[in-house]
Amino acid sequence: MNSEKKVIPRIMLAAARSGSGKTLLTCGILQVLKERGLRPASFKCGPDYIDPMFHSRVIGAKSRNLDTFFAGEETVRYLLAKNAADCDISVLEGVMGYYDGLGGISDKASAYHVASVTDTPVVMIADCRGLSLSLIPYLKGFVEYRRDSRIRGVIFNRISPMMYPRMKELVEKELPGLRVLGYVPMLTDCVLESRHLGLVMPEEIRDLREKLQQLAGELTKTLDVEGLLALAHEAPPLLADMQGCRESWHTQKPVRIGVARDEAFCFFYQDNMDLLEEMGASLVYFSPIHDRKLPDHLQGLMLNGGYPELYARQLSANTSMRTSIREALEGGMPYTAECGGFLYLHRELEDMDGNSWPMAGVIDGKGYRTPRLSRFGYVTLEEGCCFGRQTGPIPAHEFHYFDSDNCGEAFTARKPAGSRSWKCIHSSGQGMAGFPHLYYYGNRKVARAFLSACEEWEERL
Repeated sequence: MNSEKKVIPRIMLAAARSGSGKTLLTCGILQVLKERGLRPASFKCGPDYIDPMFHSRVIGAKSRNLDTFFAGEETVRYLLAKNAADCDISVLEGVMGYYDGLGGISDKASAYHVASVTDTPVVMIADCRGLSLSLIPYLKGFVEYRRDSRIRGVIFNRISPMMYPRMKELVEKELPGLRVLGYVPMLTDCVLESRHLGLVMPEEIRDLREKLQQLAGELTKTLDVEGLLALAHEAPPLLADMQGCRESWHTQKPVRIGVARDEAFCFFYQDNMDLLEEMGASLVYFSPIHDRKLPDHLQGLMLNGGYPELYARQLSANTSMRTSIREALEGGMPYTAECGGFLYLHRELEDMDGNSWPMAGVIDGKGYRTPRLSRFGYVTLEEGCCFGRQTGPIPAHEFHYFDSDNCGEAFTARKPAGSRSWKCIHSSGQGMAGFPHLYYYGNRKVARAFLSACEEWEERL
């Protein structure tokens, strides 16, 4: 390993639990940085798809994921350095509670783990609603739970302007070394709504850009922005193996891959797309809702996750696209389909009201709504083959309220903490389709197998 030192000003925004305002405050701070003329990069800890969309689509910040379950520690450092290279400052948004990791009983894959791996200073967002003096032992516990907690600052959320200076004085007196970097008052006009898979999509929130600009205006008055920047610049140089982690495998010639992307198919890791392009893929985006057929001259197809259940009627009405996809796959075109894309390949799919709609008809099964999450969280995929090739264990993630009466049995999904497991995924030499979401840096052999299958199919035509 030949690590290089990369100067990357960076901070992490973390909290004690979900619902503490991490995403809203991260978006607000990114907007403040943009308005100052800085080029921020943002990173979401964990497997979340939607938070990075708020960072990138609405604010225009470059946004990626950092996940220490999906990828090894050296790869996480490499991805941070790679994606932050052309930016002035990096803002990492934590996941769940700061120390909450695998199975709820480990700090592995937690925000704390990412902060430790990347040596990033952490600013806690403390929800002060209902707290006054108790805030001090509350923070003290988080700071001291791990000797290397890296918690260097705190922002008070939902606190009155009158109470703030008194609490700032008390906290900095009782917890020396912890900087109070401002506060956020109670805001009623800047709430991000929820839905069954988390936050709604950015484009669904009315006047979102205006709301975030309004939030940024408030934050410039109540946050110590200079203090946040100073803390970010105190981050030590990041040691990253820029050569050893760079992808060296490449296709013999460019491979043209059709990628479903629209309001129904919107969940994808940008690092997956970047890695495929580095390996030789030429990505062609299309809409199963709005386009009449697949793009011409494809050698492979990717159907990502998303919300097909919300657009089941429109997807079903586009019979020419359903026919185009079914005929392409029946003709042998290699493909991947994850979660929502997997449901789209079914014979039929229920919408949110329980109405069933014809889908692509590639998989003989029905997708249906369930009352609760039945399988969710990190899993390791074992015992199966990708496009007829052995790849070894594959880290993956499931999160879905919909289920299928034909989930496939090519792999065993095993929880990393505990003994629970189940069968999943339809897999053959041609394709893979199932609920698990894959992050290709977790096992690059999967991406190589997919592109190799696309090359081989093209040669047979």
